[in-house]
Amino acid sequence: MRIGIGIPNQVRDVNAQVIPAWARRAEEAGFATLGTTGRIAYPGVMDTVALAAAAGATTRIGLLSQVLVATTWPGTLLAKEAASIDAVSGGRLTLGIGVGIREDDFVVPGHGPRDRGARMDRDLETYRSVWAGEPVPGSPNPAVPAGGRQVPLLFGGTTPAAYRRMVQWSDGYIAGSVPASLAAGAFDTARTAWQEAGRPGQPRLVGVNYFALGDPDRARATVADYYGATATAGFQDLVVNNVHTGAAAIRDAVRQFEDLGADELILGPGTDDLDDVSRLADIVL
Repeated sequence: MRIGIGIPNQVRDVNAQVIPAWARRAEEAGFATLGTTGRIAYPGVMDTVALAAAAGATTRIGLLSQVLVATTWPGTLLAKEAASIDAVSGGRLTLGIGVGIREDDFVVPGHGPRDRGARMDRDLETYRSVWAGEPVPGSPNPAVPAGGRQVPLLFGGTTPAAYRRMVQWSDGYIAGSVPASLAAGAFDTARTAWQEAGRPGQPRLVGVNYFALGDPDRARATVADYYGATATAGFQDLVVNNVHTGAAAIRDAVRQFEDLGADELILGPGTDDLDDVSRLADIVL
């Protein structure tokens, strides 16, 4: 199982200048992937910007959005952003997406929370068209340079529609920031949907958990703040109580996700303390 590390782009009032240094240190330490978390109505750094900064600061490490709220964007614009990040990184991006649950993130007129599922279904067609180099509607020009590729997709979410989109459009599934015991059911559902659809092989399965080693109390507070606007009752406490603050707990989480057959576990930071990259590497790599 690969081990990735999150970028602290959605730590409240993050020191944005730490992001390129964080990315370089993560690559030097040997992490497989850098992940981002995305919201609009929150004082962090946009996930696409964080991914682009990480791409420019590194040469080998994978890049993953986990997950980007795709329905807050016009489809063509997001497709071009993703293709651009993928291109400048040399083909290292995987776009993890979902439909979103927080109404305040939907700030673009005409792209509100209502009918976001239907909009996602239309936008997925748009992404493929843009990445194939087809002309933008109303223009003779494509949105992206020639020589690009279809950016790999992963889906998050637990609705039947999320699993349907995963099977139809993507390479696999990202579980929420929950303990392995709860991610297990989502992974099983993803595998079953994959098989029933006749897709060959197995879906790529990615787990996400939080960690904090330098300042656990601050980390729990920042994670609680970020998840305070979730629509699901009890989810905030579930995530906060699953922040791993010591070597034994982190190693146990890694073992549990390995036992589930996860392909990758992304350990997301609760703070922007740059030294946490090295502290985590000493434990898991």
